[in-house]
Amino acid sequence: MATSTWFLCPSRLSLKGRKSGMATEMARLRIRCSVSVNSRREPEPVDTLVKAFAPATVANLGPGFDFLGCAVDGLGDIVSVRVDPQVHPGEICISDITGHAPDKLSKNPLWNCAGIAAIEVMKMLGIRSVGLSLSLEKGLPLGSGLGSSAASAAAAAVAVNEMFGNKLGVEELVLASLKSEEKVSGYHADNVAPSIMGGFVLIRSYEPLELIQLKFPSEKELYFVLVTPDFEAPTKKMRAALPGEIGMPHHVWNCSQAGALVAAVLQGDVVGLGKALSSDKIVEPRRAPLIPGMDAVKRAAIQAGAFGCTISGAGPTAVAVIDDHHAGHVIAQHMIHAFLHHGNLNASAEVKHLDRLGARRIQN
Repeated sequence: MATSTWFLCPSRLSLKGRKSGMATEMARLRIRCSVSVNSRREPEPVDTLVKAFAPATVANLGPGFDFLGCAVDGLGDIVSVRVDPQVHPGEICISDITGHAPDKLSKNPLWNCAGIAAIEVMKMLGIRSVGLSLSLEKGLPLGSGLGSSAASAAAAAVAVNEMFGNKLGVEELVLASLKSEEKVSGYHADNVAPSIMGGFVLIRSYEPLELIQLKFPSEKELYFVLVTPDFEAPTKKMRAALPGEIGMPHHVWNCSQAGALVAAVLQGDVVGLGKALSSDKIVEPRRAPLIPGMDAVKRAAIQAGAFGCTISGAGPTAVAVIDDHHAGHVIAQHMIHAFLHHGNLNASAEVKHLDRLGARRIQN
């Protein structure tokens, strides 16, 4: 039995949310961050064990710093939650962490991404009658630029919500996961929102939080070439490298490229998506020099046929886009070679589809 526990406050809080209409190509979720007394009864667990998966994400997508992101299929974290009679009612403990660098992660739920999100969901539901234990399987490396902390938070939020009958909506799950991101890497939803919702997501506003889901046409092919070097780029360090102010020409340029990227997503224009992805003039120029070989990797990807390439999130993973699976693997080899010869870094590669489902329950 783990010793790391957290006592939940007995007051029951919920966050009001409302959904507006869903257009043909966009679904908009308006999330008001006001707090009110939760009048719902404390739900009982509908299962004694629930397992959930949350996908990796690519945040920023070039010019969309802190407001654009998407989910990537086949990579992510898994969280299992079970009712544990040895844990005091209203408390949660982290019993096990496996996978990537488990020794680097705290089992104190107050300092663990999965634990923080699980606590927030329990608060929202007003859980006081049962104790829970949580285990985390890290499928994503730390500091990789693939939304590692967000995937842990999203999987935990969904698992706890499923255990109590799926009472919370997407809005509340994103807010619960944002509490985790806020403590670990900053208050930004461009990882947690797509990890929970799937697909491409635009964060229109943070106060109040307003999310717009962008639907990439299902009949179109899109592959992400993800090349991760053996190099850790902590999000806080990479955010510290960003400029405090920018000039008007760069502001106008990045806004136009972000608009072009959104249009490309909705139209299923992978070539246009790649072009916009490669066009950031504000964030990438500050972060690329901190990742050995990154500029050469980007050139190698485009020379090998990629439609575009940039840094995934805070890095160090480089992401390129293409519309053919075999071509993606060829591009990946050129990018790996560039990391080795220009950055003196070994690297691994994955070629993945867009994840359209987001965080979900999986078989135990």
